[in-house]
Amino acid sequence: MKNTQEKNLKNDNLAAIGIGAMIVFIALILVAAVAAAVIIQTAEKLQQNAQSTGDDTTDEMSGKVQILNVFVNNDENFEVYFRLAAGSDDTADADILWQVFCDDGAGGMDRLAGDFGDSAVDPLDGGVAVTTIAAGTGYRTTIDADDAAGNDCGPNALFANNVPGTLYIHVVGGGTTYDVLKVNDDSIGSVVV
Repeated sequence: MKNTQEKNLKNDNLAAIGIGAMIVFIALILVAAVAAAVIIQTAEKLQQNAQSTGDDTTDEMSGKVQILNVFVNNDENFEVYFRLAAGSDDTADADILWQVFCDDGAGGMDRLAGDFGDSAVDPLDGGVAVTTIAAGTGYRTTIDADDAAGNDCGPNALFANNVPGTLYIHVVGGGTTYDVLKVNDDSIGSVVV
């Protein structure tokens, strides 16, 4: 009878080892599940950040004005020929802002600003003035670069002072374009380089 009791004790020891192995196995599965959840969450966050950055870049590059040419309109005004960049959405004329900066000839800086809604925006095909700029179409508008406060970056001032000006065009919610305005001839219709 003594042999039977020893066998039972031996079998009980093996069962305890099996239960311990099962607990370790379940713990490993739980750790792996938590690690997988963290990895999936991190990957999702990285994807969302990449999508957001891509959308912002697309908006900035496609919501932009391309300057086709600039001409002298009169002593105070430039005539700007432009179109929206490829892929841009139609944009209201008041959502296209401009700024002109120039040296005032006395060591100071003049700055003028406005939006394309300040003057008529005419399609280059000869159509009537518009208030919504459509992508793929060329337009022209006039920028008044002289104001009552004494800021003067108009063609006559740039030519007389022999200094260039800088034209910035900003699209609300989009990108910025700039062009250097160098007036070599201030007669009406002259190309501004």
